[in-house]
Amino acid sequence: MPLSGEAGIGKSRLAVALMEALTAEPHTRLRYFCSPQHTDSPFYPIIGQFERAAGFAHGDTLQTKLDKLDALLAHTSTSRQDAVVLAEMLSLPNDGRYPALDLAPEQRRQKTLQALGAQLETLTRSSPVLMILEDAHWADPTSLEAFGRRVDQIASLRVLLIVTFRPEFEAPWIGQPHVTVLALNRLGHREVNTLIERVVGDKPLPANIRKDIIERTDGVPLFVEEMTKSVLEAGGELEVMQIAAAVPSPALTVPASLHASLMARLDRLGPAKEVAQIGAAIGREFSHALLAAVVRKPEAELVSLLDRLIRAGLLFRKGVPPHATYLFKHALVQDAAYGTLLRQPRRALHARIADALENQFADVVEGQPDLLARHCTEAGLIDKAASLWGKAGLRSKERSALVEAVEQLTRALGQIATLRSTPALRSEEIKLQVALINPVQHIKGLAAPETKAVAERARLLIEQAEALGEPSEDPLLLFSVLDALFVVNITAFDGDIARERAAQMLVLAEKQGAKVPLVLGHRAMTATLVFTGNFAEAVVHGDRVLALYDPVQHRPLATRFVQDPRMTALIYRSLALWALGYSEARLAGTEQALSEAREAGRAGALMWTLAHIGLTQLVRGNYAIAQALSDEQIGLAEEKGSVFWKTSGMLRRPSLLAVTGNPSHAVGTPQRSP
Repeated sequence: MPLSGEAGIGKSRLAVALMEALTAEPHTRLRYFCSPQHTDSPFYPIIGQFERAAGFAHGDTLQTKLDKLDALLAHTSTSRQDAVVLAEMLSLPNDGRYPALDLAPEQRRQKTLQALGAQLETLTRSSPVLMILEDAHWADPTSLEAFGRRVDQIASLRVLLIVTFRPEFEAPWIGQPHVTVLALNRLGHREVNTLIERVVGDKPLPANIRKDIIERTDGVPLFVEEMTKSVLEAGGELEVMQIAAAVPSPALTVPASLHASLMARLDRLGPAKEVAQIGAAIGREFSHALLAAVVRKPEAELVSLLDRLIRAGLLFRKGVPPHATYLFKHALVQDAAYGTLLRQPRRALHARIADALENQFADVVEGQPDLLARHCTEAGLIDKAASLWGKAGLRSKERSALVEAVEQLTRALGQIATLRSTPALRSEEIKLQVALINPVQHIKGLAAPETKAVAERARLLIEQAEALGEPSEDPLLLFSVLDALFVVNITAFDGDIARERAAQMLVLAEKQGAKVPLVLGHRAMTATLVFTGNFAEAVVHGDRVLALYDPVQHRPLATRFVQDPRMTALIYRSLALWALGYSEARLAGTEQALSEAREAGRAGALMWTLAHIGLTQLVRGNYAIAQALSDEQIGLAEEKGSVFWKTSGMLRRPSLLAVTGNPSHAVGTPQRSP
């Protein structure tokens, strides 16, 4: 059930009320929290839920964490093959207890998503499951894909999934028969008055103050609660002042806004305000252990201050210190606490958090380099932040989290651009700029302006480094750039420039004499010659690729280039054979390419293969097969957030309708923006 509403409208409160109402009912509860600081951290809310459920604690050894994970997974009889990918999702290296899985990044990602689905299905066999995903508007793309699969899956399971989000978020699941959307509206004056009564209890509240609260809160429940509490707390202070000074109390006033109300409440908390500020800088949710490392107060004093924040209703606590975790009542409460920090103290605080993470929470940083990167960024430690964002981006790319990889690598490069250039920094910039090419190709498109700009920038950086006498130690960096520019031009049907790039690659490859460059050079020539009509020569170069190709050595190239060289050669060699009249040989080649693309499990390569084979099946008149391939391509592209490949699949729909006797439907088929 998607639950939509603006900030402070009561989405989380309704979710909590539901959990409280179901306390006596036998069920399994899974709760996930998204964060504005982790919108590009793959699986962030899912990892958090696993860590809480397993009971991970600061100071746990690797073996202890793996033991706790095993105990958790035992409840769902999780296979060892699934356990290994879930452990890797949690950044727990295999200590030998699990089988070693030799999987490509996209295969590993898909295996992880499948393992999560299998876990949920097993849980439902023993009891109904309540899943709550909070603040989905801050979910990372990989988690959204995972929950999208769960929405499809639970249609036939004993599961209630509640998803809360703000109105600007476009929930991709709305419209399915088993999905019921509930939009929360603001309260009327009568409901606001009732809420005020509940907060006030037996304390007196002047009618004019009540009226001001009703008018200023505009029917938003969080505003009503916080402003009423602010007035009550101020009233208590004034009463004490009146008794102490024996003077009339000044008139109570209602804060002008929610922010003013929260600021006033924080100011009245004394030393607890600093704890709230530090917690807000860490995030919406934070651990007692990390807070204690940053606050540097005696444990008893820290617990007392946290108790005061909890009594004030600003924080929630789960567990018992020092193994407790805390959650701000609302993101707006966290924002208010964070907003009380001035610029320099804020930077110093983030530096303290970064220092604590780096020196006392190395396991957390290893699994979430983007977490430390964010605090280093806020602390002004840009050189360290840039390195960490780059590490996070490469990690996301290795896990086939394409959208997250683009965001993190772009941040790293943006920060590097602000630093004083050095040979080491130039080398790092080139590595990250080249790494950015592949995910941008699949997200934005093979010939998109963004793709061309990224590749041209990489070429410029390599040329500048060579001019300075700083050749790269990685001979494939330049090939990555030339290949991307070749793909840009061949996709844009500029055959002359594409052939020029392909020839440049082949000359460079023959000069180096290494197998990998030769495979890439002949692959580029195969495709170019097909596009420019030289089919016989294209077959020759395709044969060279197939002869040189070594699966162990060359299959990983697909994570660096648009697709696997063997699949490219199979597809274009088959097209050339078809043009030369060898239709059966052509069909066998494409079927083999598709089979290998599915087996490899790389989303980018599979989308590319589906597009090419789908088009040729359409031309051959195999319309049912072409339709099935198109549907598969569109579905996969939607999961991966690839506008280019989704559009490619949708463009074939009108053609299929036209050739299957539905021309009127073809004309009316909407070509909506993916």
